[in-house]
Amino acid sequence: MEENLFEQRTELGDLDLAVQQLKAEIGKVIVGQEAMVELLLAGILADGHILIEGVPGVAKTLTAKLLSRVISVGFSRIQFTPDLMPSDVIGTSVFNPRDNNFQFKQGPIFSNIVLIDEINRAPAKTQSALFEVMEERQITVDGQTYQLMPPFMVVATQNPIEQEGTYHLPEAQLDRFLFKINVQYPTQEEEFQIVTNHHLMKGDQRIETVEAVLPAVRIQELRDKVRGLHVEEKLIHFITAIVGATRNHKSIYLGASPRASIGILNGSKALAAMRGRDFVTPEDIVYVAPAVLRHRLVLTPEKEMEEASADDVIAEIIRSIEVPR
Repeated sequence: MEENLFEQRTELGDLDLAVQQLKAEIGKVIVGQEAMVELLLAGILADGHILIEGVPGVAKTLTAKLLSRVISVGFSRIQFTPDLMPSDVIGTSVFNPRDNNFQFKQGPIFSNIVLIDEINRAPAKTQSALFEVMEERQITVDGQTYQLMPPFMVVATQNPIEQEGTYHLPEAQLDRFLFKINVQYPTQEEEFQIVTNHHLMKGDQRIETVEAVLPAVRIQELRDKVRGLHVEEKLIHFITAIVGATRNHKSIYLGASPRASIGILNGSKALAAMRGRDFVTPEDIVYVAPAVLRHRLVLTPEKEMEEASADDVIAEIIRSIEVPR
């Protein structure tokens, strides 16, 4: 009887169907990149913002645009440049001579999925315009607060190689991204398929073949299911042990905040649900931890001189902590 109750705790059939439909539609255009797609979908279900990093030409921007097509929500794109002002992002007050007063004209941030291309090309003043909206889903202008309609998600891209004309993102802003996804080059077989598809389409835009399969109201329903997943206390201890270890590690100058612990918890729940389980396992935590932590850690100068990556240190930390069973 108890086992029956355990199995029926959360019905995930409709969530699994939605995930399969989303993957199928995105797969019409994107070849390979399974990890990127899986973490993007997990980010949607966990109600988090996502930073995508990769060299030019690996479909970072294309994938973000696809998300807006497979989900029936509003979409806007902001190209960050060094001369971009905060008002170009959040909007500005414009004088209306007819009414003899100022009226707020909403900027492109007022949407559901907001693609920020080359986010590290804008200076700190413009980056600061994102702080409130990313954390609180609201914008305050001239003493007036405007609530954004859910779902709201920022998907930002950046190039890790080109440094000229770029700015380092503030740590406080990086901490507001749930995941940082590192996009790798495709394999030779995947690249063959990409080029073949392009040849067969004769240069036409394959993105036009993608259809919306998920309305906005369903996203909230699926998120509510994800929040209700079961997490054992020992797994929460495992999460906090991983994050706590980043604050006392000899190779790390700045460790992760409690927001990272919550991020690992929410990301693990979303991943477990996508894999058909209504409970989180240690494997879910180990899988999402690098994506949650890699942009939140600042390595010591000595470690950076050794050309070590945050992922190397995270892997070392996870290996050093006993996995609960």
